[in-house]
Amino acid sequence: MRLIRAKTNINFLGPTRRKIALTLSVLFVIASFASLATRGLEFGIDFTGGILLEVGYPQAVSLEAIRNDLTAEGYSDAQVLRFGSDQVVLVRLPPQEGNADEIRERLRATLQAGGERIDLRRVEFVSPQVGSELAERGALAMVVALMLIFLYVMVRFQWKFSAGAVAALAHDAIVTVGFFSIFGLPFDLTVVAAVLAVIGYSLNDTVVTFDRIRENFFALRGRSAEETMNISVNEMLARTLITGLTTLLVLVALLLLGGESIAPFSIALIVGIIVGTYSSIYTASATALALKVSAQDLIAPVKDPSLVDDLP
Repeated sequence: MRLIRAKTNINFLGPTRRKIALTLSVLFVIASFASLATRGLEFGIDFTGGILLEVGYPQAVSLEAIRNDLTAEGYSDAQVLRFGSDQVVLVRLPPQEGNADEIRERLRATLQAGGERIDLRRVEFVSPQVGSELAERGALAMVVALMLIFLYVMVRFQWKFSAGAVAALAHDAIVTVGFFSIFGLPFDLTVVAAVLAVIGYSLNDTVVTFDRIRENFFALRGRSAEETMNISVNEMLARTLITGLTTLLVLVALLLLGGESIAPFSIALIVGIIVGTYSSIYTASATALALKVSAQDLIAPVKDPSLVDDLP
């Protein structure tokens, strides 16, 4: 039997702290649902349909000047963002009436109103119907992911751990999406991809913690489930924090240097990783503890030999 020593001794899962954490989680989830019900999401053209243009200029260009030119031509709803450098711009427009080729040429003429020759690198037309289908499939992808995760964790551990893992992952997804609703940030397919990535990241963190809890249930016999789980969380704390902080450093750099087009993706991952680190410590473990998980739940049942007929 290995000797287990935690470098910290923080009472994460004490009754008082569990209640505080549960209250905060419930408040975050309620606020997210309330914002989604009242304000909704600022869907990008991936979901609403519309036109996306990637435009290259020979030199750095002012976004404000482009917005003014588009507004003067009747495109007041246009979104203009930088794409990687000061010379490349993304223009997003809601669905427009008319022939696609005519719209493209009209926009080309508007965007080169200053006399500069532009390079129209990409033009995408997304119908509202396609956008609606993408929204449904994005939501379905999250639901299916959570169901498969529940089955995986149940097979690997036990259903009480599985319930804790799914509760934590659902919490992370809801709060991350709610953050975008509350602050009115643009929500497109890249954000859906980020939320799914957050689910995978948080699941990895949760499974590693559950592995240590399972080991300690047998290594620390005679201790209560709460004490054993506290020791396990403390043992994994350094790994959790180091992994989270190094990942956040990369994402902050991506947010600051990646341009406006990649900002929603970066923000979703940053929020999700912070929330996911919190939920893997509190929501997942606290849920399993509330379901009275114990070492007996992890012991495979042994068939009573007296119930087996004697073989001839």
